[in-house]
Amino acid sequence: MPSAEICADGDVLPLQKGQHDLVIHAMGLHWANDPVGQIIQCRRALKPDGMLIMATLGGQTLQELRACLGQAEAAITGGMSPRVAPMGEIRDLGALLQRAGLALPVADSLNLTAEYRDAWHLMHDLRALGENNALAARQRHPTKRQIFEETARLYSDHYATAEGRISATFELVFLTGWAPDDSQQKPLRPGSAKHRLADALAVPETPLRD
Repeated sequence: MPSAEICADGDVLPLQKGQHDLVIHAMGLHWANDPVGQIIQCRRALKPDGMLIMATLGGQTLQELRACLGQAEAAITGGMSPRVAPMGEIRDLGALLQRAGLALPVADSLNLTAEYRDAWHLMHDLRALGENNALAARQRHPTKRQIFEETARLYSDHYATAEGRISATFELVFLTGWAPDDSQQKPLRPGSAKHRLADALAVPETPLRD
């Protein structure tokens, strides 16, 4: 798509209002300071019946690392500090599409499992991806190496594979929605159905008991 307009991540997206048939927001929503604002900007950039496709990391991402870091830090220091950015659950992310005024919203997810030599290998990979800790409430002094060593031990104890490696979960959430248009299908009024669901499914209908 040589005519596609490529935008850098930022709080303000340089998209012209009502000028795009398709907007793809790929793997940047979990970094946004205002996720709802990002979706609203994409919605405003769409022509009527234009489509928004978003891909982002979901709440199950790095659940193993989050658990091990928290347990290790609590055991060694007696407290916990934010180390892995919070990421939205699929239900919450799907609700954001409706809040932004998009029609026919759909949310789906896919869990991918990656394997690493150990927790050190995983953390080096995250840093190389640019996915290091950028939380405003993070600690501003170096972390004790003992915490990371305990994290690596816990990770190997609880999340080792049969080959002696460790597994890490990455949840990908895919969101789609359309800019409203009169040509789109509309939900029917409740009670206006002309066919019974039980007939369509070929199952007996059982009335609810009081």
